[in-house]
Amino acid sequence: MRGGLLRWFDDHGPDYPWRQREDDPYAVLVSEVMLQQTQASRVVEAFPRFMERFPTLAALAEASRPDVVRAWAGMGYHRRAVGLQETARRVVAEHGGRVPSDVAALRTLPGIGPYTAAAVASIAYGVPVAAVDTNVRKVMARVDHGAERDEVTDPHVLASAEAWLDRSRPGDWNQALMTMGRRICRTTPRCGVCPLAPVCRFRASGRVGRPSVGRQPVFEGSMRQVRGEVVAVLRSEASISLAHLANLVGEPLERTAEAVAGLVRDGIASAGPVALAGGPSGRVRLAEG
Repeated sequence: MRGGLLRWFDDHGPDYPWRQREDDPYAVLVSEVMLQQTQASRVVEAFPRFMERFPTLAALAEASRPDVVRAWAGMGYHRRAVGLQETARRVVAEHGGRVPSDVAALRTLPGIGPYTAAAVASIAYGVPVAAVDTNVRKVMARVDHGAERDEVTDPHVLASAEAWLDRSRPGDWNQALMTMGRRICRTTPRCGVCPLAPVCRFRASGRVGRPSVGRQPVFEGSMRQVRGEVVAVLRSEASISLAHLANLVGEPLERTAEAVAGLVRDGIASAGPVALAGGPSGRVRLAEG
């Protein structure tokens, strides 16, 4: 069945721009951080632009924080850009400028969790480690346990993912499972075209999925939206008063100040004490980090 899944992935895997650069650990790292909480269609546009601006890890490490945040335009969750640059600086300082291949070492870097560390190690270096995101969790729960993903504990899912891993092509295997989880093993699975259907315990049990009961967090009117609008303004302003900023984003002064305070905590913006206290004349700008 491993061969069947990999043949399916070879024939049907998406031709994303970062897949052409899997021999470059830095490019893999950038793509995996971008893909955190972001649809691949948005990353398709942002990845080439970001890589053109910062073609090497050293270039990213040496860049100014405002330039990095500006290059992240359209991606949201700007703390990822800050974390990615901090990772680049740490790699230069502690790993001789080479993204580490060791999963434990990767996990010590800013913004790199278990999934991202395993994805980078397996894709860029061929390290035989399972990368378990929400899609892989769903596939493994169904195929190996005949259950939905919330019915199986994390240790059992991880054990299944490690047992199923194709150790000769771990990066492709991990990406194949992720792709299948997105395209085929949906809430209501498309078992008729699934390469793992013959050995799937979920399908053998007669289960056919269930309606999704999860709800996406509301974005319109959220603080996340306000933060994004504040950053959008700051990209084109060297420095701006809190009052002018609030006017441009169309939010009350207090709500704008709250967004600014969060961006300061995340290292994205810089603000003086007057702005942080909600004073209209206080100045705000992108952080220089």
